[in-house]
Amino acid sequence: MIIHPQIQGCVARNCHPIGCRAAVLQQIASVRAAGRFNGPKRVLVLGASSGFGLASRIALTFGAGADTVGVSFERGPSDKGLGSAGWYNNIWFRKAAEQEGRIAINLIGDAFSDLMRQQAIDTICQQLGQVDLVIYSLASGIRVLPDGTQVRSVLKTTGQPFSGWGLDLEQDTLVQQSLAPATPEEIRDTVTVMGGDDWLLWMKALQQAGCLAAGARTVAYSYIGPESTYPLYRDGTIGYAKEHLHATAETINLQLAEVGGHAWVSVCKALVTKASAYIPVLPVYLGLLMGVMKERGVHEGCIEQMQRLFAAKMYGPNGVVADGNRLIRMDDHELDPAIQAAVSTLWSKVTPENFHTLGDFAGLRQDFMQLNGFELPGVDYGAPVDLASLTELVP
Repeated sequence: MIIHPQIQGCVARNCHPIGCRAAVLQQIASVRAAGRFNGPKRVLVLGASSGFGLASRIALTFGAGADTVGVSFERGPSDKGLGSAGWYNNIWFRKAAEQEGRIAINLIGDAFSDLMRQQAIDTICQQLGQVDLVIYSLASGIRVLPDGTQVRSVLKTTGQPFSGWGLDLEQDTLVQQSLAPATPEEIRDTVTVMGGDDWLLWMKALQQAGCLAAGARTVAYSYIGPESTYPLYRDGTIGYAKEHLHATAETINLQLAEVGGHAWVSVCKALVTKASAYIPVLPVYLGLLMGVMKERGVHEGCIEQMQRLFAAKMYGPNGVVADGNRLIRMDDHELDPAIQAAVSTLWSKVTPENFHTLGDFAGLRQDFMQLNGFELPGVDYGAPVDLASLTELVP
C-alpha cells in the first residue's frame, strides 16, 4: 500500500516505516559529523523510542560507543494499522547499532510497571552486567500504579484560565485554545504520572539489584521556559510535575552516594516532540522561537541538543556543567534575553493571517512530520510499502 500521512489536530494517526528508517539514519549521520566523545559505555534509556530518548540513545551509541537497553511502550503492525513510529524507530536503531558492533536491546512494555522493571534488571544483569548511566525520558498521559489504579494527567493551568492562539497542524492554521484551572486532585494526579516518583522507583530497584556501576549517573529531562510561557507550562499542572521531578533528583542523588553516583536534571530547550506538539498554545511560541534561533544560527533539534548535552555538559572536559540548583541548562540559547525579546515582540503580533510570515511554522510542521516518518529526503513516498514484510520486523 502507499502510505499517506493522517494528522488529526496535533496528533499523527499513522507513520511511514521506511521514512522512520531515514529519520534514524539522519540522526546517526548528525552524530557522526559531530565527532566522538568519551561518554558512558552501558546505558539504560527509559522512554527510548522517540524525541529526546531516541536522540540520547543515538548520540551515546554513535558518539561514545555505548551499549544500550531501551524501554518503550509501542505497538507493532496488525490488522488494526501500521503500528507506531516508535516501533520502527526501535527496529532501525537496533539494526544500525548492531552493524556498529554495539549491543542494542529493545524492551517493549509499560515502563511504570514492576514487571518491566524486573525485565530490565534481568536483561542488564545478563547482557551488560551493570549500567553507567540511566536516562529517564518518559512522557505519558496515564500511569497504572502497582495496585492496578489508573491515574491520568491533565494539561491545565493552576491559577486563572489562560487563552491564546494554538496551532492546528492538520489544518495548518491558528485556533483559539484555552486552559482551565485544575482542581487539587488533577494537580496531584499529574504529579503522580509525570513527576519523579517512578524515576525514584527505577533507581531504587536498579541499585538494590546491583545494576548500577560505581559512579553511575542518572539524568531526567525537563523544561522551564521563559516567563511568557509560565501560565501554560511552569505554573500549569505539568510545571508542578516537573518541579516534583527536580526535587526527586535530590533524593536520588543522596541515594546514589552509596555507589559514588549522582542524579541530575537536564532542562532542555523547547523542541518539536510528540508531547510538546500536543500542549495547547505552546507550539505557537515554538514556531516563533525556531524562526528567531535559526536566523541567529543557534537552533538545535533533538539530536543536536542531546549530542551537546553528553559531549559538552555531562561528559566533557569540564565534567558536569550545572547551575546552583544542580540543573544542566540546555535551554541556555533559548533563554538568551535578546532571543526572548525578539520572540515576545513577534508573539504580540501573531494572527491567523500572518503567523507564517512571523515564525518558522513550516519548519515546525516538517519536524513534526519527520517524527512520524514523513517528509524525509531520499524517501520515495509514492512507492508502495510491503505490509507483509513489516510484520516480520521485530524490535
